[in-house]
Amino acid sequence: EKERIILAGVDADEKGRSGTYIQKDTTVVHARSKHEGLEIIPIKKALEECDWVKDYYWKLVSVDTDKYTARAQLALHDGYVIRALPGSKVIYPVQACLYLEKEGLNQNVHNIIIAEEGSELHVITGCATATHLKKGLHVGISEFYIKKEAKLSFTMIHHWAEEVMVRPRSAGWVEKGGIFLNNYICMRPVKSLQMYPTTYLTGKGAMARFYNLLVGSPVSELDVGGRIVLKEADTRAEIVSRAITNGGRIIARGDLIGEVKGVKAHLECRGLILRGGTIHAIPELQGKADGVEMSHEAAIGKIAQDEILYLMSRGLAEDEATSTIVRGFLSVDIPGLPPQLKAEIDRAVEQSEKDVM
Repeated sequence: EKERIILAGVDADEKGRSGTYIQKDTTVVHARSKHEGLEIIPIKKALEECDWVKDYYWKLVSVDTDKYTARAQLALHDGYVIRALPGSKVIYPVQACLYLEKEGLNQNVHNIIIAEEGSELHVITGCATATHLKKGLHVGISEFYIKKEAKLSFTMIHHWAEEVMVRPRSAGWVEKGGIFLNNYICMRPVKSLQMYPTTYLTGKGAMARFYNLLVGSPVSELDVGGRIVLKEADTRAEIVSRAITNGGRIIARGDLIGEVKGVKAHLECRGLILRGGTIHAIPELQGKADGVEMSHEAAIGKIAQDEILYLMSRGLAEDEATSTIVRGFLSVDIPGLPPQLKAEIDRAVEQSEKDVM
């Protein structure tokens, strides 16, 4: 069990962490803040004891979006509220783990993360299953609020099982001068994953970046995207996806919507087909005003034989050469992350490279 949550980026010893939230199935096992100016509260408790939480609960994601959001409202199995108070700089990451142990369980959670004005917050969420578990459903509602001049980085690492279905539903709101970095990593087999987070840049100078790293195994069907709506001048947005299929089906979506002049946005999707499977890239740009600067690039292909031959000429075996290319393909520089989070992402990439090979 400990090994599984470690693979999902969770440090069981809490070293280099500002706080921890752990939930097993429907039970909150641990919720603790180690940093002054940081609150970590199970959401059921927060709804009972903190009136202000109701101002954020179901305000960005609509309950009637689909049957999964309705399920999360009707049968809530907790989740967390993480809040950095105004001006608080929480440099060490907060870690959260949502763990599935009971066979066939439908786990429904709702999470709210708030970076108050002038604060800085880094969150790493690991989702994993017990080694014996085969089937299950995880529904995760997440609402992100980044206030004026605040910064939030949210990194999600999924480590599911081959027969698990996953349905995240999330949305973000970024005010003037705010920064939101949203990183998603799914490199282990999962039956079906479908997610399409949306973020609204509502204040001048707000910025959002989405980074997705995906590996599709033969049993997997991944439909992953992201939408960023630029609603004010001088806002910036970027969506970057890297997808590798080993026989699975991957749909990589991206939608950038520029509603006013003076916005800049870029969308990039690159796919690599190793051993069959399909990758379907769907980049969308919507410019709704004069003076928007928006661009996209997409490419899908295979490993070039001349690259493998070159590395083999330098002394690497064919498998080692292929592995090196895969690692380089998945290594994306994500600006603005603290060293601890960069290390976790590098570790996830290294592990996935072994699995792919």
